[in-house]
Amino acid sequence: MAEGVRFTTILDGLELVMGLGIHAEELAGPQRVIVSVRMEVDYPTSPHDDRIEEVLDYDFIRADIRALVAGRHFHLQETLCEAVAALCLADRRVAQVMVRSMKPDIYPDAAVGCEIVRGRGIA
Repeated sequence: MAEGVRFTTILDGLELVMGLGIHAEELAGPQRVIVSVRMEVDYPTSPHDDRIEEVLDYDFIRADIRALVAGRHFHLQETLCEAVAALCLADRRVAQVMVRSMKPDIYPDAAVGCEIVRGRGIA
């Protein structure tokens, strides 16, 4: 970005109850999944008027993630992360996004997850 400013907008620890996984117990019903999103957002200038219209409103990504997973079963966390990244990158101001999903209840001693980074010019 030649001019302007970049802010990091974060949605951390969004708890969802959703279908995710390939094992019989995961296919049988929803489970808890924790999603975190970190977006690098470019603006022409810093917000001066202290108004939400000047910046990316993170309410959209929270609502869009909830709509994305409602009534749908994802087999892979990787697929879920890619779908969330695509939602974020639909806003042209988002230059890069990191998405993390965690299944905290699979093992009694560890959570399992996936994390990806996507952006303009990043595979």
